[in-house]
Amino acid sequence: QVQLVESGGGLVQAGGSLRLSCAASGRAFSSYTMGWFRQAPGKEREFVGSILWSGGSNAYADSVKGRFTISRDNDKNTVYLQMNSLKLEDTAVYYCAAGIYKSLRSRSMDYWGKGTLVTVSS
Repeated sequence: QVQLVESGGGLVQAGGSLRLSCAASGRAFSSYTMGWFRQAPGKEREFVGSILWSGGSNAYADSVKGRFTISRDNDKNTVYLQMNSLKLEDTAVYYCAAGIYKSLRSRSMDYWGKGTLVTVSS
């Protein structure tokens, strides 16, 4: 059974940094696209970024491009979301997701984590 467990969320001041982790287990993920999504209070869930587990290609939402970076560690079966220059509007619950043979900007992922809360304060 596939499990995605996010960690690393917390409270940070605007301009600061956080690194989220997504520990993946339950199968080999070489054919998967790993995505990060977020949902702010009162808003719909939105795409943040993604990475191909096999090749490392990635994509980002315009709102985070240049500030967020997604990477993966094959040995640890973990995907990371490095968030720099955080803004108040980055406050949200961040979800890790996995989808087999999905495009980089797909939102119809097969598996989802439970999320980790990121709060950016002024």
